[in-house]
Amino acid sequence: MAGTLLRQEILRCAQNDIGLGGGLFNLSNPQLPESPALGPRPTLAAVIPALNEEAAIGDLVAELLAVAARPDLAVAFDAIYVVDNGSDDATAARAEEAGAVVVAEPRRGYGRACLSGVLAAEGVDLIVLLDGDRSDTPDELPLLLAPLLAGEADLVVGSRVLGHHEPGSLTGPQRFGNWFAARVLGLLFGVRVTDIGPFRVIRRDVLLNLGMREMTYGWSVEMIARAAKAGLRVCEVPVTYRRRAGGVSKVSGDLRASVRAGFRIIATIVRVRRNGRATGED
Repeated sequence: MAGTLLRQEILRCAQNDIGLGGGLFNLSNPQLPESPALGPRPTLAAVIPALNEEAAIGDLVAELLAVAARPDLAVAFDAIYVVDNGSDDATAARAEEAGAVVVAEPRRGYGRACLSGVLAAEGVDLIVLLDGDRSDTPDELPLLLAPLLAGEADLVVGSRVLGHHEPGSLTGPQRFGNWFAARVLGLLFGVRVTDIGPFRVIRRDVLLNLGMREMTYGWSVEMIARAAKAGLRVCEVPVTYRRRAGGVSKVSGDLRASVRAGFRIIATIVRVRRNGRATGED
């Protein structure tokens, strides 16, 4: 059953090649620098932005290390980078005790923390991004890797909508925001996605060549928008989404923060469509 599901999702990836001109506007297709072919066992680093996640981060790192130790994993796990984004609790200490490399990024911002982790992961082929609250499920990493390693996708995003989310893990505003952002992405870029969730895999060189600019909560959607504008293949696979293991969400836990993040996300999509070239030269 799992194999059938995976084959169906790889087919979905192949059918979701970005149709430049398939959205509301005709898009140019700026070319990113050509990436060298991946070797037989590419290297992978995990990047986890974290702000006051002491209750969750140790267990999340342990789960990732268990996945890294699996003999059937098709990649060589390089390191887990936890980016401490100015926490005032024991997030950094818990992450280091669990076996992660801690990167200090005191300048607040989800995107800024993600980028700092990506830059720290020098020399690796692939990056997997996860949130630090243990809501993403590391056991499903092979599902995200498969389409990319099969040459069927350039960016693979875990869809909580297509998969299973625990009761209470996604609030009403989150579900509506995801739906609305996905609709706008489809309208402006012709890319079919159901979610803009954080759990995703992409080649490190491709991500850096996208020229990401958004340093707050628009980071995840900007990545999809810039990938679409560059003509990259964006794929979704269903994933499981859990309730956060502790602490308070920096967005969904506060209505005003949710509204601000929503406006930021939509503004980011529109900005990339109007001004941002795929290389990030806004």
